[in-house]
Amino acid sequence: MEIKNNIGFVTLLLTMIAGFCDTVTFVAADAIFSAHVTGNFIVFAYQFVKGSDIHAWIKLLTFPVFILAVIVGGRIAGRAKSHYAILCWEGFLLLLSGCIVAVLNYNHAFEEWMMYAVTMMAVFAMGLQNAFGKLYAKETHGPTTMMTGNVTQASLDFGTLLKNGFNHPEALSSLKKQMITILGFLVGCFLGAYAGKQFGLVMLVLPGLAMIICYVYHREK
Repeated sequence: MEIKNNIGFVTLLLTMIAGFCDTVTFVAADAIFSAHVTGNFIVFAYQFVKGSDIHAWIKLLTFPVFILAVIVGGRIAGRAKSHYAILCWEGFLLLLSGCIVAVLNYNHAFEEWMMYAVTMMAVFAMGLQNAFGKLYAKETHGPTTMMTGNVTQASLDFGTLLKNGFNHPEALSSLKKQMITILGFLVGCFLGAYAGKQFGLVMLVLPGLAMIICYVYHREK
């Protein structure tokens, strides 16, 4: 069954996962954004003008990886019966990423190039989530991997409420939806910052497990 009756929950989960993954990779993987990949332009430019070495150029690798992920997401959507098959694959990739890190750490074999490889897996997973958001926009309250549009809409809604003495049901309803996306992402960022600092990329297993459990639960409904 599709999750149309649980749009709020799905929105909250996806925004938390995006915020979590984005911050974990930024903190634990050389300041790489995995969800909001355009942010890597800024990091690349900053590191480049500082005279950084190959590490700056690796930031640009996130874009072809992201593009490929979106294309694959479109292919999955075209073949799968459930919209949420894309999210299942996203969860699998995140879970696999964390497990790879755990195994390599256990064997003391986790090298720098492996860190970048795992991070690109996370970028690919977030690309799938972006594809889901574009293909099935009505399944969430708004974009789940970048908050600029949601903050803009929330600001417009708040302005409408101020103008009408907070007596505008449509604007109030829209504002509540946008707050789910914004606060979900913020909470995910805080959790990701702590997890990334304390435990590193292995914590990608958590959003991976959460995504897969959510998919299985709703698929069996």
